[in-house]
Amino acid sequence: MQIWHGLGDLPRPSGPCVVAIGKFDGVHRGHQRVLARARKHADERDLPMYVVTFDPHPAVVLRPEVAPKMLGTLSDRLERLAAHGADAVLVVPFTAQLAAITADQAVRAVLSDGLNAQVVVVGADFRFGSGAAGDVSFMRAMGEKHGFVVDAVELQSDDTDRFSSTRVRELLAVGDVAGAAGILGRPYTVTGPVIRGEQRGRDLGFPTANLEVPDELASPLDGVYAGWLVDGTERYPAAISVGDNPTFANASHRVEAYVLDRTDLDLYGKKVSVEFVAWLRDMVPFEGIEPLKEAMKADVEEARRVLGA
Repeated sequence: MQIWHGLGDLPRPSGPCVVAIGKFDGVHRGHQRVLARARKHADERDLPMYVVTFDPHPAVVLRPEVAPKMLGTLSDRLERLAAHGADAVLVVPFTAQLAAITADQAVRAVLSDGLNAQVVVVGADFRFGSGAAGDVSFMRAMGEKHGFVVDAVELQSDDTDRFSSTRVRELLAVGDVAGAAGILGRPYTVTGPVIRGEQRGRDLGFPTANLEVPDELASPLDGVYAGWLVDGTERYPAAISVGDNPTFANASHRVEAYVLDRTDLDLYGKKVSVEFVAWLRDMVPFEGIEPLKEAMKADVEEARRVLGA
């Protein structure tokens, strides 16, 4: 898959294409429906399917005090967009200058002059341009002017509410990783290099892989979870701890994964992923090492039961 960072990276001239446009944070099932629709249009017309996305999240620029934690890095997003059929992705740097341009200017610069779009696929609630003035009706009018059609995909929902990145973050904040997975279509995953910690897990008989997770990423509620540690093509069942172990003073906040029944893995320096499958318990302090070890043994057994490992 080709990646273009900014309009200046685009090939000239750009041939006709089908374009899906959006933030695509997390590439959840609602996003996947938009991407599948765009892929269908592209296949029917024998055209490439391009995706337009933005980085950073607009709130980081417009309202940094309330900017949400992201559901993956840009690299994660690009990998998932490729997996859902994108032939190329245009990553538009979101700046204050970009936020100030009109919807008309945005359409002409990106979709018409930039990509020569023939079909543009968006979610039904998509808005763009200064003051978010450009809605689907406006885009359709612009399409008539610039020679593209607009397909607005109905929003996907379950019995509770519509699928959204905001809802995934809300579920993670209360530890409902299973609910988050239902919206994402896969377990919520964090990825990062394995770093050396205080070696407490090894001393207790449960050596853990400590992940260095970027601050801008969403993290599930502090607690203990069942899940998987993924190292390349290898997947290991794991008990996962999120938080600053309150049994020890001055412990730092981190994501740690103990691979069940394995003490021989050397993962230091490797980039691995941790997939969260189920919440097991709150993060609580223990009165000494022995109660902590007993709790960790119970965590391992419960993780084994949940994962069928």
